[in-house]
Amino acid sequence: MHYTLGPPNPALVTASPPDPRRAPLSFVEFVALMAATMALPALAIDTMLPALPLMGRDFLVADGNSLQWVVTAFVIGSGAGQLVYGPVSDRFGRRPVLLVALALYVMLSAVASVAPSLHSLLAARAAQGMCVSAATVICRSIVRDRYSGATMARVLSTIFIVFLIAPIVAPSLGQLLLLVVNWRGIFGFLGLYAVGVAIWLAIRLPETLRPEARRPLGAAHLLEAARFVLTEPTSMLYTIGMTVMFGSLLAYVATMPQIFAGAFRAPQLMAVTFAGCAGMMAVASFLNSRIVERVGMHRVSHTALIAFIATTAVHAFVAFLGLETIVTFAVLQSVTMACFGLAVSNFGAIAMQPMGKIAGSAASLQGVISTIGGALVAALIGHQWSETVTFLPAGAFCCGVVALGCVLIAEKAVLFRNRAYPPH
Repeated sequence: MHYTLGPPNPALVTASPPDPRRAPLSFVEFVALMAATMALPALAIDTMLPALPLMGRDFLVADGNSLQWVVTAFVIGSGAGQLVYGPVSDRFGRRPVLLVALALYVMLSAVASVAPSLHSLLAARAAQGMCVSAATVICRSIVRDRYSGATMARVLSTIFIVFLIAPIVAPSLGQLLLLVVNWRGIFGFLGLYAVGVAIWLAIRLPETLRPEARRPLGAAHLLEAARFVLTEPTSMLYTIGMTVMFGSLLAYVATMPQIFAGAFRAPQLMAVTFAGCAGMMAVASFLNSRIVERVGMHRVSHTALIAFIATTAVHAFVAFLGLETIVTFAVLQSVTMACFGLAVSNFGAIAMQPMGKIAGSAASLQGVISTIGGALVAALIGHQWSETVTFLPAGAFCCGVVALGCVLIAEKAVLFRNRAYPPH
């Protein structure tokens, strides 16, 4: 069945007049384009994982934990960049800001490929993250321009399914690239991928922010938007919950090379295990896209959060008893990732629901909080590495408990209750 891309109600209309030379985007192409764009940060992280030991060898890094900063610096830069792109895209429109940011990302990929030291590489990675964060913020804003409520959650879940192809294939892709190029060549691939996405966006994506909905870039507007985002209790509490959950995911990603090389002595199995865990998250996101409008964001996410806490508790206990194997790790981590996908995708939609006309600024501020906060949580968990796996599920369990506390406060201790939020 063919769907013509369009808003669910007459109030949400395309900002640009129809171009007779450009066929309208179908729903499928819109989802694919948003997913390909949002996959840029995931590719920039996950294709690097097989190359981390090689970077450590070339830069003579003695402490393996230092190499986690190749991931963490990128994520921190991404968080800082998100503070900029929401307000700027609220003022100048989504399309031009996104295209400029991608052009800068391509240039920085070239800079990273010739970095002479680990410190210069980390600086380039942080700058890369600042530029590519536009993909996350502006794509969320584009979706919010067109959809709201459970429909928005369904669209985001559908995008997330395609987006998750990146972490499924990226580590294996990184290993394949290392067969023909050194680790520096991976940055060349990332730049070429970004060029392809930018061309697709330039040709096919119309502007989605209506001219009358654009907001000034002055300090008064930014402060007012920040005040509302930071003081809207439900949105803020769900953002904090999303932050700690993201921290547990990032800790898992950043420590995978160490876990498979140090604990399991099987680095060759890292990519396939990583793909399996990401595949379970994709299955969960597909399930969410099919049921969220019928069951509700709150019921799905609250159930998934309880299951996340229970699974990580079991995993931590198994690892603590010394019973952990690659099989138990893969099974329990896959279930954890599935619960993560069901919970966090809906947390994000719930947090965005009250934002309405300040969607861009709200996406920026929420992105800054969740990304930088998540990176700090991940660093705290990751530096507990001591040749055993226990630290990872134990850290995730703590994150789940904190997220549950935030949800209980936001919902006044009543879980599984769906409710609507009037947009402001």
